[in-house]
Amino acid sequence: MDRVTLARASMGSSLGFHIVFAVLGVGFPLLMSAAEAIGIRRGDPSWLALARRWSRGFGVLFAVGAVSGTVLSFALGLLWPRFMAFSGSIIGLPFSAEVFAFFVEAIFVGLYLYGWDRLSPLRHWLCSLPIVISGAASALFVVMANAWMNTPTGFTLKHGVVSSVNPIQAALNPSTPTEDTHMLVSAYVVTGFLVASVYAAGMLRGHGDALHRRALPLAMVMALVAIVLAGITGDASARFVYHAQPAKFAAQEGLFHTTQGAPLHLGGIPIPSQSRTVFALEIPYGLSLLANFNPHSTVLGLDAFPAQDRPNPIVVHFSFDAMVGLGLALGVLALIYWGLAWRRRHFPEDRWLLWALVLAGPASVVTMESGWFVTEFGRQPWIIYGILRTADAATTAPDLGLTFAAFLTVYVALAVTCAEVLLLLARRERRRAAT
Repeated sequence: MDRVTLARASMGSSLGFHIVFAVLGVGFPLLMSAAEAIGIRRGDPSWLALARRWSRGFGVLFAVGAVSGTVLSFALGLLWPRFMAFSGSIIGLPFSAEVFAFFVEAIFVGLYLYGWDRLSPLRHWLCSLPIVISGAASALFVVMANAWMNTPTGFTLKHGVVSSVNPIQAALNPSTPTEDTHMLVSAYVVTGFLVASVYAAGMLRGHGDALHRRALPLAMVMALVAIVLAGITGDASARFVYHAQPAKFAAQEGLFHTTQGAPLHLGGIPIPSQSRTVFALEIPYGLSLLANFNPHSTVLGLDAFPAQDRPNPIVVHFSFDAMVGLGLALGVLALIYWGLAWRRRHFPEDRWLLWALVLAGPASVVTMESGWFVTEFGRQPWIIYGILRTADAATTAPDLGLTFAAFLTVYVALAVTCAEVLLLLARRERRRAAT
């Protein structure tokens, strides 16, 4: 692989690994806080025990996320020095705010973890609120920086020199409202389905204790609400991309030719050499209607852009279809779960449904990662849309293959260690509950 490909692979593996812990850092504290609040209000020790168990697991996830986030910050400087030199003064504000939010979260994580049996129940629960808020704020601040890369604003560029920097305008760029909200609710989607997946697997193995019967429905509440909101924010994001990044929109829809009354492609395989998408289910006028609320509006195809400015339609289209298809499947599954619960007046525990929930956890992660593939591959060949190309921003340092191997080694070690520690905690909690 050439240096640009190696730099992208290293950065992609860093982001792909860290984002799983980042979204759990957003969603898990909310579940933890809700369980403790219910336990305090009802005087139910099972809910309090669940919150306490989750707090131990969250401590491990928080530590691993902090480590992978630190590696990621080094990767930005090492792999993309020209990008950092260009954008540092522009998007430094959201990065600085994210660090502040992280410090607040770390302080209250310590108070929460070590405050059990040391603080009053109400004061202990109040310590969870800054964790919930700062975890969400951290995600929003980081995504602001990525949104700026898609719609760069807040500065003046003259002869390649940046001037008149407005960091507030840069942070609140046109992509921020849609990208921030979609990422935030996606974090709750992944958390809800992952937690439900773990407890569904436990119930399939015969662990039908009070904690499992409380944890699974609570996780599915988060999953249902979040997946509905994800559909709404995702639709808004796609419509924004239609206006702000038409080349990305054409690639994700597999549209090669500018078309009036463009059809919506469901599935299909883009063939760039033939400038067409085959084996797709076409809905006449569907794309024009969804993009512009007008079935006869014109949608730009990839032929409207120079070949060197087009993203890879194969990767972007497949990723978009995976995100939308899996997202719809997850939404249907959540509706089935709560539909059966409403009809039967108790939470369903059918084995087929539990198996579906087990699969839903990994599927939610794939859905999220596919969404980021659409965002990042769809912006190519630009690292800063319309201003700085990815190839020009990558480092010229040698031996990037060793750097890539080192990153992969670190992440594999972190993943294995995290999994072993979480399994050890789970076994210890089961032994403690049995005695």
